[in-house]
Amino acid sequence: MMKLELSRVVQGCRLGVLTGLGKTGQHCLEVPGCLLYTRCATVPHLTQDTLHTLSDLPSVTQVTVESLAEHQEVLEECKEGVRKFAGLHNTVLFCSLHDSVNPNPAGHVTNKTVSVWGSGGRIELTAARFMAIQAAIQPDFYQSMADGETWQANSSRKRVRKAVDRTLAHLDECLMLHQKTQELKQAEIFGVLEGGDIMEERLRSTRETAKRPVGGFVLDGFHSAAMNQDVRGQLIQAITAELPHEKPRLILGVGCPDQVISCAEAGVDLFESFFPFQVTERGCALNFNYNINPDPETAVLELNGETPAVTKPSKNGDESMTTFEINLKDKRYQDDFRPLVEGCDCYCCQKHMRAYIHHLLVTNELLAGVLLMLHNMAHYLGFFRALREAIANDRLQDFKNRVLS
Repeated sequence: MMKLELSRVVQGCRLGVLTGLGKTGQHCLEVPGCLLYTRCATVPHLTQDTLHTLSDLPSVTQVTVESLAEHQEVLEECKEGVRKFAGLHNTVLFCSLHDSVNPNPAGHVTNKTVSVWGSGGRIELTAARFMAIQAAIQPDFYQSMADGETWQANSSRKRVRKAVDRTLAHLDECLMLHQKTQELKQAEIFGVLEGGDIMEERLRSTRETAKRPVGGFVLDGFHSAAMNQDVRGQLIQAITAELPHEKPRLILGVGCPDQVISCAEAGVDLFESFFPFQVTERGCALNFNYNINPDPETAVLELNGETPAVTKPSKNGDESMTTFEINLKDKRYQDDFRPLVEGCDCYCCQKHMRAYIHHLLVTNELLAGVLLMLHNMAHYLGFFRALREAIANDRLQDFKNRVLS
């Protein structure tokens, strides 16, 4: 039985361990933490063997109905779920509805169905088909069906209210079918909290969902750039204040480090890890500093009021770039013989230099994606590890100052 054991709460951040995961209940996941992002049950650019050169991988792998719905018949014929079908190592599976990297067209939700988009186009799902797909996937916990289309800035109050009503109705139907599905007997269902940017509807969705026998909660609709960051923080804080402390809270669509910290302070436990993939697809490398215990040389420089030179990110025409990454397609890196990040122990930083990654990118070599994904995943997992250590050692403010500088 999944159980969240909290050890401390600092500035709203909940430090603890999610235990009892998996079919045997032997897996656990530290929080705040992230899930392992996949596309069609595979981490992009990486084989299983390459992936497992990384240390401290999350014990929970995320798959999506969106990428697996069109493989339903094959999975049903396989009878052993996605874990066996995709050759995954011993991992816990979480199944969400959509891939946060792919925006879906609005206007395809009804009172009885939701839609996902596969390689062959739109797939309309009733609750019965949605649950049949879950039975074929055989996840350890999964997100209920939901109407998540009210993140748009122009959503009316009436549309938001309808989304909350639909999501609750979907949850009730999924819970009923869950009890009747043998393949899901040991799985947990997570209720989805909707409500757009309307506080009243967010609270109604939260309170009603918390009354249902769910294993945890999914906070949906906070990924839009249209939502003001302060409004997002206020909504999430209000939501988490209504939720039971012993059940985990997972947020969808939030991955940028500054937003992760903000949401963790508002009481969120779990995040997706699509952000390293997005950075990789831009030809970029994560290189922000999260180390609150710098090496002696850097510590001396900081004591003297000096800091090591920081390369100002060049967007190189890509407006989606963040301040947490460097664009290795930029010509400045063609003769830069340093690793992506000094002191990083990932394979890419140990074996290769920025100039080589630049060369791979400008010549469109597939190896560029492999090496960047290895580094970006390692850096992102290190960020979460440092966040937990900062909470444990009462140094959260130092950590924020370091990351957000």
